[in-house]
Amino acid sequence: MATAAIAAVAALPQIAAAASGDEQSSNWAGWAISDSQTIAGAPITGSTTTLSYTSTTATWVQPKVTCAANQPTYSAFWVGLGGLASDSNALEQVGTQANCTAAGKAVYYAWYELVPAASVNVSLKIRPGDVITASVNVEPDGILVQVKNRTRKTSFTKLLPTPSATDFTSAEWIAEAPSTCDAMLVRCRALPLANFGKVPFTHIAAIANDHPGTVNDSTWASTAIDLVPDTSGHFAGFGTSGTATPTNIDSAGRSFQVYFGTS
Repeated sequence: MATAAIAAVAALPQIAAAASGDEQSSNWAGWAISDSQTIAGAPITGSTTTLSYTSTTATWVQPKVTCAANQPTYSAFWVGLGGLASDSNALEQVGTQANCTAAGKAVYYAWYELVPAASVNVSLKIRPGDVITASVNVEPDGILVQVKNRTRKTSFTKLLPTPSATDFTSAEWIAEAPSTCDAMLVRCRALPLANFGKVPFTHIAAIANDHPGTVNDSTWASTAIDLVPDTSGHFAGFGTSGTATPTNIDSAGRSFQVYFGTS
């Protein structure tokens, strides 16, 4: 997808340490699990991990975005495997989108993406308030992505051929500011985040090395990620700049919320 036409796609995170103790990203907000507690201070790498994640899932309520004319904004909500390590070049994910067009119209849809390949839109009707469940599973013969609209009792499931580049060293539950990328999806820049209010993630679960668990399982380490826009970027001042912050995980390790905020 060329940068000449702004295309909203999911992209790998830009992670840095935050004063709050959370990690900080210019495009991700939510929670992630991996072998290493520290991401920015001592970057995790695929070569040192001992856990291989093969499943991630969550349920969320599709947010309603607030739109204004002449302010195109974008937001995505997804579950995924990989992409967190500092040397990662792959990410397997599925989720929904909530964007605002330049005319001030809200647009909602589902998609999946096996980074570095481009995202693929799914023919599944999505509306604000719909209850969505999504999952990514590593199967012997491919990557199974699924998104269910429980409100409308519809679903999309597809077994994708395992790509040459994969990353199973982490699992994530994320609200994202999608990106515009060059034709090779190598250089990406986060787009203005849509005001989605809040999104609740529930029924969270993951599997690594055949061990099922929740976010706070002692088998792995978890980290919260705050979204703080890159104000020095090419799109600084383009539309409405927004932040996103996750709440703490509940005591069962199965739910949290991400709140939109203004920077």
